[in-house]
Amino acid sequence: MTLYLKNTRYIDAGTLTVTSTHLAVASGASGGVSLVDTIPPTGEREDGDRVLDCKGRFVTRSFGCGHHHIYSTLCRGMPAPPRIPTNFSEVLQYVWWRVDKRLDRDMVEASALGAALQMARRGVTFCIDHHASPMHVSGSLETVARAFERCGIGHLMCHESSDRNGVESAEKSLAEHESYLASGRPGLVGLHASFTVGDALFEKSVNLARRYDTGLHIHVAEDVADEIHCEQTYGKRVGERLRDLGGLESSKTILGHCVHCNDEERKIIADSPVWVVSNVESNQNNNVGLTDYDWLSNVMLGTDGMHNDMLRSAKAHHLACSTTGGIGYDEVYRRFRNVHNYLGQFEGIGDGQNNLVVLDYDTPTDVSDDNFYGHFLFGLEALHVNTVIAQGRVIVEDRKSTLVDEEEILSYAREQGQRLWKQLSE
Repeated sequence: MTLYLKNTRYIDAGTLTVTSTHLAVASGASGGVSLVDTIPPTGEREDGDRVLDCKGRFVTRSFGCGHHHIYSTLCRGMPAPPRIPTNFSEVLQYVWWRVDKRLDRDMVEASALGAALQMARRGVTFCIDHHASPMHVSGSLETVARAFERCGIGHLMCHESSDRNGVESAEKSLAEHESYLASGRPGLVGLHASFTVGDALFEKSVNLARRYDTGLHIHVAEDVADEIHCEQTYGKRVGERLRDLGGLESSKTILGHCVHCNDEERKIIADSPVWVVSNVESNQNNNVGLTDYDWLSNVMLGTDGMHNDMLRSAKAHHLACSTTGGIGYDEVYRRFRNVHNYLGQFEGIGDGQNNLVVLDYDTPTDVSDDNFYGHFLFGLEALHVNTVIAQGRVIVEDRKSTLVDEEEILSYAREQGQRLWKQLSE
């Protein structure tokens, strides 16, 4: 099946060349995009082919999120914690660990559906998620995966393994990874952070990742407390501990944050094949500090559960890194698009060139090959996303999902949100 996009101004995501053209978009996880001079007439098209008139709108590759926590979806407007946190450790204790321990199967599903719907409407067609529901572990990754797929979102998942809830909970998390990966699903092996993961759990996780030829997904030095704990407990920095336990050996491994890494850790990480995800809005929200990422090439952008808008994340990254040492517009865009380079390691994962956004971008100034970066950072916003194509299939058209009943999903999310909030208030 081929989707023909008529009358586009196509922005090549790699070269940034702007071309007035028609597009032929092939379907499937490995489908591509071709520029065509003419669209075949009705009699020459295959059954199932479709022509969509873009009416001169801009079209470019859709977006991907390098680090999310979709389990936070139901937290918008939730009751205040029993005690106001005064540092990051207390934010975890009084906010997020109270939330994740109350999540059940329906809350997880509603969270995933709500996040996936919002991502789709914002042009995000792929999400690397770091899921946490320590009291509902078995089957949780499949629940999230199916919810994402209902909304047309590609995914790379893991469950957050940690020793903070005891040995039994940690073993259940490892078993969930094993079951999910053994089913043939692409995924990572998730760990919370060094300060809640002992050596035994870490080593088991590394071995599991090796067995399925995948990587880890772990928070690293998000707050200085992670480094202090590591030095006091293991006599080394977090980056050194990860290296010594085999945590930096795979190019599929993702390290979230790396805000408080010192120069030696930076060198260790930069000399390894792993990837680092920047989540500056979350860092600011939690008051853990900001850093530059000029010391390595493998940087991509995420939201850390703050929201579902990658254009917003790119703008925040630009502003934050402008104050931590300076950053060029081209480098912000490179990091924004680096998620595709990372995902390219997973064959047939569904993040190909046939994932597109049609932008109703009513700019008062011209867009050209030479000035796209300026439009990207100071013009384009999620509100300009009109139509979204994932793996060659239209999943959002005229700002509405073509796959799901939006009000049904939002109603379900509100219902589950009330259940969660009630439990948080008890």
